[in-house]
Amino acid sequence: MTDPTLAAGVAETRGMDMALIEELQSLQAAGLRRTLQQVHQRRAGTVLLNGERVADFASNDYLGLAADPRLARAAAAVLQAEGMGAGAARLISGNHPLHDALERALAHFKGCEHALLFPSGYMANIGAIPALVGPGDVIYSDALCHASLIDGCRLSKATIRVFPHADLDALAGMLADDRHAFRRALIVVEGVFSMDGDLFPLEGLVPLARRFDAWTYVDDAHGTGVLGATGAGSVEQCDVTGQIDVIVGTLGKAMGTAGAYVTGSRPLVDYLTSRARSFIFTTGTPPAVAAATLEALRLVQVESWRREAVRDRARRLRDRLRAAGREAPGMSDGHIVPIMVGDVGATMRLVGELRRRGFLVGGVRPPTVAPGTSRLRVSVSAVHPMELVDALAATLIDAMRGMPG
Repeated sequence: MTDPTLAAGVAETRGMDMALIEELQSLQAAGLRRTLQQVHQRRAGTVLLNGERVADFASNDYLGLAADPRLARAAAAVLQAEGMGAGAARLISGNHPLHDALERALAHFKGCEHALLFPSGYMANIGAIPALVGPGDVIYSDALCHASLIDGCRLSKATIRVFPHADLDALAGMLADDRHAFRRALIVVEGVFSMDGDLFPLEGLVPLARRFDAWTYVDDAHGTGVLGATGAGSVEQCDVTGQIDVIVGTLGKAMGTAGAYVTGSRPLVDYLTSRARSFIFTTGTPPAVAAATLEALRLVQVESWRREAVRDRARRLRDRLRAAGREAPGMSDGHIVPIMVGDVGATMRLVGELRRRGFLVGGVRPPTVAPGTSRLRVSVSAVHPMELVDALAATLIDAMRGMPG
C-alpha cells in the first residue's frame, strides 16, 4: 500500500528527492521499508517502546548488562574526571590509558597476545579485512556471513569464493582447487551466525586452514560473553583458543556497551594499527565507554549465572515451541531463536500481532536474509523472568496457529 504522505510529496518535489520518494514507495509496497521506533528505559527484559512498556525479545543484550547500574557508575566516574570525548584519533592525541587497559583485558579474555579497539563491529570488519588481503589474494567466505563481513571482503578487492554455509567439505574442495593460485588466503566466518543462531565448526576449520596455509578470521560478535566456560565465546566453546588468527567481537551486544575489537597476535595488531583505515581515521572511543566496558568484562567473568540463565531460557523457549510442533534452528540452548516464516508480509504481520500483545520481536527480511527466508528472530536474555519466556512461547504459538509448521 502506498504511503499517502509520500504520494503527496511527489507533486511538490523535484530532482533527487522525487527519485528517492519513488524508491521509498517501492520499498513500502514490497514490505521492505524500515522506520525508527523510540526504545528506552531498559529494565528486567522490558523496554518502553513509543511510550508503552513491552517485553523485549528483539535486542542483543544477552546478559542483561546494558542497563546494569554498575556500568553506569563506572562510566559516570570517568565522565566526571575526564569529560566525554577522546578528542582525536588515537594515533594523534586520543589514546587514553583506559583504551590500553581495555585492550589488555580483552586480549587476556580471548586468549590472545593483543587487541585493538574499533568504533563498531562494522568498522572493525571493513578495516581489518582490506588491510590483510588485497588484489592477488583470495577470501573464502561462508554464504551466511554478516553484511559487514561481505562489505569488508568486497573492499579488499581480493578474489572472493563463497562456500555453502558451514560446509567444511565444500570449503576443502575450493581450497584444493585454487588456493595455489593466490598469494594469501583468508577464511572468513562467524562464530555464531546472527540470523540463524548456529555455531560454526571451528574445531574442524583450524586443521583445514593449516593444511592449505590459509588464515582464519572469526567474527564472534554473538558468541562473546555467552559461550564458553568463561564467556570467551565460540573459540573457547570449540576448544580452539589461541588457534584462530583473527578474532573480531563487538561490545554492544552481550557486553552491553558500545564499540568493537580485533584480537590476535601482537604483529597482527601492530600491523592493523598502521593499515586499518577505519581505525586510523576515526576518533577514539570515549574513555567513559571504555571504563564501562572494563566493568562489563569483569562482570561477564565473575557472574557465570548470567550465561547459565541465558541457556536455561533458550532451552525453555525451544522446548515449548517444539512441543507445539514449531522447530527453531540453531543450537539446542542457543540464545538466538529463529522462527522461519518465509513470506515478508506474513512475517511483518506476525511482528505487528506480537507487538499488539505486548512483545517486541524482530522481523528479519531481505536484504538481511535471502528472499523467501524471512523470519522472526527471537533473542533471550539472562534477565528475562522465566514466566515472561513462557508467556512469549504461548503467544507465539497462538499467533502462528494455522500457519505452516
